[in-house]
Amino acid sequence: MRTKIFSTLLTALALFITGCSDDKGTGDPQGTGTLSVQLTDAPFPYDLIAEANVTIYRVEARKVMDDDDDSDDSDALTISPYVPLMEEEIELNLLELTNGVTQQLANIEVPAGTYDLVRVYVKGVNVVLTDGTVYDLQVPSGDSSGIKVFVEPGITVSGGLSSDLLLDFDVSRSFVAKGNINTPAGINGFNFKPVIKASNLSTAGTLAGNASTVEEEMSVALEGVQISVFAADTLNTTSFTDADGNYAILGLDAGFYEVVAELDGYLATDTLDVQIDAANITTQDFVLDVDPDSGTEETN
Repeated sequence: MRTKIFSTLLTALALFITGCSDDKGTGDPQGTGTLSVQLTDAPFPYDLIAEANVTIYRVEARKVMDDDDDSDDSDALTISPYVPLMEEEIELNLLELTNGVTQQLANIEVPAGTYDLVRVYVKGVNVVLTDGTVYDLQVPSGDSSGIKVFVEPGITVSGGLSSDLLLDFDVSRSFVAKGNINTPAGINGFNFKPVIKASNLSTAGTLAGNASTVEEEMSVALEGVQISVFAADTLNTTSFTDADGNYAILGLDAGFYEVVAELDGYLATDTLDVQIDAANITTQDFVLDVDPDSGTEETN
């Protein structure tokens, strides 16, 4: 099974914004900090999709106006709260950005302050099926007012420091197939409804690991294993292992989660408790047993 893995504009498109690495307020509140933007996406387990393409041509962030910013009302009216981060066309197949693979969109100094919203402008959105069929999709707002991604709480950029913000473009929820997705012939189009989640990486971490089974006393990697992450009995996100059995889920807020691994033909693993620490990688591997009732005797 050829399953695409997309971790949640760096955990399944996501923006990884670096502006100020210390959230303890020790940086200079004035001056500039560095803002770096990278891209990744969330899980999208459609075997019939070869490409999910977008062209990003502008990214900007909204700076929260403080008392000093609007002390002069006449001047404040002429100041745009949005700071441009990138203004060039970058064509991307989101399905290539998996398991932490990222595409840098910008690396720029910005005024110190708090940023509470990012706008991503896109065009040229299309889906290519494995049989070569291409569907061009309408962009509801990303080509005019931008896709709005709220950052709650806002990310603070301090002079001389850096901070990380992950915006996760959830491809599976953004590209909604119409028709029967079991065969290319059954799909009759897609709706583009962009969904992007923001995670402050100074308070978030990564869950990564490998899924395998045992054949003749040898460990064999399993592709396409679904890794489900639950928070308070509610599904938080999922990922899928690649051809080597590896997975990575970025942008998980620090805390405790329950994780389970599943694959057709195998018994689901026990639900495991894992702790995610801020700015760290938590490793959790899984070993799946063949389901004796499935008729599965070996992997592909």
